[in-house]
Formats: sequence, C-alpha cells, structure tokens
Amino acid sequence: MQRICLHGYVSGRVQGVSFRQNTATQAERLELDGWVRNLSDGRVEVLFEGEEVAVRELALWLETGPCTAKVVALELAEQPLQGIAGFVVRG
Repeated sequence: MQRICLHGYVSGRVQGVSFRQNTATQAERLELDGWVRNLSDGRVEVLFEGEEVAVRELALWLETGPCTAKVVALELAEQPLQGIAGFVVRG
C-alpha cells in the first residue's frame, strides 16, 4: 500500500467545538500519524500521513468535521512524508 501525506487548513466554525480532539480520534481510528492545531486566525491546521485510503477517508471527514462544527472551506495539499509517529493535538 502507498503512504501519502496531506497538509492543510480548515476554515469556518472550527474552534471551540472539539474539532481538534475529534480529528485526533478519527486519525487514531484510521491509524494515521500527524498533528492538528488551532491558528490565531480562527482556522485549524492539520498534517496527517499514512495509507492512502485512510488519508483520503480523513480528508473526506474534514469536509464536515464533528456535528458541532461548520466547515466552510478545506484546503489540502500533498506533501512529502514527514516520518511522524503517532497523532497529537498541538496547542
């Protein structure tokens, strides 16, 4: 199986709605590595890598996020693999 890495930004009502924790839960369920964090401009930044099918599944989930969120834009771009182990929520 091919491994890929995606990095990007989620915009909308994505802070204060458990977006980061729910993203981490989904990533761990899919056995992905990477991180998620809030940005000062109200967006959420995310980087995740793993088996391509699982990465694409998380990317699809990010289009709506948890039911408490209101995603208005998702920008993702493929990146070189980072070699990260585990998935963490950053500050």
